[in-house]
Amino acid sequence: MNILANDGISPAGLAALEAAGHRVCTDFVPAEELAEFINSEQVDGLLVRSATKVREPLIDACPNLKFIIRGGVGMDNIDVAYARSKGVQVNNTPAASSQSVAELVMGHLFTLSRFLHDSNRRMPVEGGEQFKALKKAYGKGRELRGMTLAVVGFGRIGQSLAQYAIGCGMKVIGVDQTTGKQALAVDIAGQQISVDVPLVTLDEALAAADAMSLHIPAQADGQAVIDAEAIAKMKPGALLLNAARGGVVDEDAMLEALDSGQLGGAGVDVFVGEPKPRLDVIRHPRISLTPHVGAATGAAQERIGLEIAQIVQEISAKQPA
Repeated sequence: MNILANDGISPAGLAALEAAGHRVCTDFVPAEELAEFINSEQVDGLLVRSATKVREPLIDACPNLKFIIRGGVGMDNIDVAYARSKGVQVNNTPAASSQSVAELVMGHLFTLSRFLHDSNRRMPVEGGEQFKALKKAYGKGRELRGMTLAVVGFGRIGQSLAQYAIGCGMKVIGVDQTTGKQALAVDIAGQQISVDVPLVTLDEALAAADAMSLHIPAQADGQAVIDAEAIAKMKPGALLLNAARGGVVDEDAMLEALDSGQLGGAGVDVFVGEPKPRLDVIRHPRISLTPHVGAATGAAQERIGLEIAQIVQEISAKQPA
């Protein structure tokens, strides 16, 4: 089959696809040229990450496209239901990046609890003359051990994050489609232990959390899940982390809460308006920032590429000879 990996693919994934006899183009094709390229090159399958948008007009313009695969979890850059209604198979790779995203969130948690994001900005400029003042400014850090982490969206990524947090001595509560409890297998130094994680409502989590991490898709209506009303229910000084999707958090409400002290800090990997995030967001001293790199580790990208290759093989096996 002819495949366009418009947002790239790992060398391992590319090698697996080519070894199976597929022809893969890894050149980036701009949005305005994409339909013509897919049709002229008789592309059977389109591989994307988050940059390429696959909307109804593109799907209508490419009647011979057989499948779309999103290398990653969220598929809000694809009109999934419409594509499937037109007979186009749509898949993602939900398991491959869970650990990498979870580790990034833990990095933000450690950073915020000890002000590393701000001290790393200020030390090169002010450290030589204001060392004692900076030491005093950053002398009220917090330990993660004993803090309550609320994980909103207790799927693969949320559970991976919970394992790391439990290993650090944090109390974890989850928010998902049900309440009750969920047994979670945690690997500590090669030993498996089972921990029961309470599953609570969002309001209960907001009230209890010292830190809250979001792992849910963007809402179909575009409304934020964590808005000013939700933030007002949180503990004063709580930490908020978003490695899910821009728009899940109301950025105006987040900035206001950071300025007032209602939020003690925010860790943000995803933004409204990517790839041009708001300057007042990315310049705020209480926000630890990364540019949508949750899955951007070599190990995760290799797993994503190999999972894509496996999905393509399954699709290919179902095609008529």
